[in-house]
Amino acid sequence: MARIKMVAGNWKMNKNLQEGVALATELKEAVKEPKCAVVIGTPFIHLATVAELLKGSPIKVAAENCADHEKGAYTGEVSAEMVKSTGAEYVILGHSERRQYYAESYEMLAEKVRLALANGLKVIFCIGEVKEEREAGKQNEVVKAQLEGSVFGLNAEEWKNITLAYEPVWAIGTGLTATPAQAEEIHAYIRSLVAEKYGKEAAEDTTILYGGSCNEKNAAELFACPDIDGGLIGGAALVAEKFLAIIAAR
Repeated sequence: MARIKMVAGNWKMNKNLQEGVALATELKEAVKEPKCAVVIGTPFIHLATVAELLKGSPIKVAAENCADHEKGAYTGEVSAEMVKSTGAEYVILGHSERRQYYAESYEMLAEKVRLALANGLKVIFCIGEVKEEREAGKQNEVVKAQLEGSVFGLNAEEWKNITLAYEPVWAIGTGLTATPAQAEEIHAYIRSLVAEKYGKEAAEDTTILYGGSCNEKNAAELFACPDIDGGLIGGAALVAEKFLAIIAAR
């Protein structure tokens, strides 16, 4: 299995339904034969409408989260089964904003991953260090603990449905970006951890995205690095022109 190159957008808590449909329509009209996989992560309320709109398009749809329970009395939660039923194919899990603001633990994320895979979803799993950890030189041990805590319990077959996204938390929405050398160094380290766990071939096949203020200006330089397979894009994914430029850079 060859490694998949990918550009994935994460809309976060932006765009009402009508605005989201307008953006998805604009992307659908422009993206016909991309050189990489293209995924857009939308808020829950958009999923069914946008997935239907993009049927037959090369653009795939992701949820930005799912519940850590199968079903039941969990008011306001959205299960992996519900996400799958909308036509979405992916779910973004472990994003630093979820870890920071909603105290998502390694154990909770492991359960979310398990339920997502059990319901036929592919997972974009986010890892990365905060500014203090980077300054203390602890970024390697942080990402290793995040992988071991939530996804390295998967078997080799399950692992094939995991895409990793490295996001230096200090670079998200701050305008700061890891230099290509910094990003490549930790991406190579992450790939080495996958090789230790699942073997060299699985590591070579694992898609690892960069997700820290990646935009239309720096994407080409970042994507030229051998261990950076694409990007998980935040702010720039909300503007069709910018997102399309990043897709073209891949």
